[in-house]
Amino acid sequence: MSEVKIAAETRTEFGKGAARRIRREDKVPGVLYGHGSDPIHLTFPGHELLLALRTPNVLIALDIDGKSSELAIPKSVQRDPLKGFLEHVDLQLVTRGEKVQVEIPVQAEGELAPGGNLLEYVLDALPVEAEATHIPEGVTVSVEGLEAGASVLAKDIKLPSGATLAVEEDAVVLQVLAAQAEEAPEGAEEGEEAAEA
Repeated sequence: MSEVKIAAETRTEFGKGAARRIRREDKVPGVLYGHGSDPIHLTFPGHELLLALRTPNVLIALDIDGKSSELAIPKSVQRDPLKGFLEHVDLQLVTRGEKVQVEIPVQAEGELAPGGNLLEYVLDALPVEAEATHIPEGVTVSVEGLEAGASVLAKDIKLPSGATLAVEEDAVVLQVLAAQAEEAPEGAEEGEEAAEA
């Protein structure tokens, strides 16, 4: 996984008013925490951060005020529910070689058995533990030929090298549901009976 370099500035203003001013300047308020140190309140360039966060569990190399550099991964991202812009981000401090617990996206490939069955994602992201600088981008699971009632458990998924499960092995990740027959509208049956009478 590649690192994304982002320059951040420490911030001293807090509260809703300060956050609005920061966002008007196309910047995003955030917090960096971890390793038992005091949280560091930062301001990030909005567009660069938005692009970086398109990659799940992106490793961010922070240049803080041009004085120090830290590695971090996103832990919590708040977006405006209507417009989608970033409102706030929490980053977790990590070091090279450190193991971290993250959730990686699960993607299914292949065709289910014929019959109009439906694939349900019980977990759309799989909790794993991996080295902070080698977090997998996701896992792909084959569902080729699976029939109704079949399920894929966490232990059935081949993880990328260096990653281990951080969830029960028997946790259901995907399951195949039988397609449900469409029922006639309630009023239709009564209307037919009335017509026959």
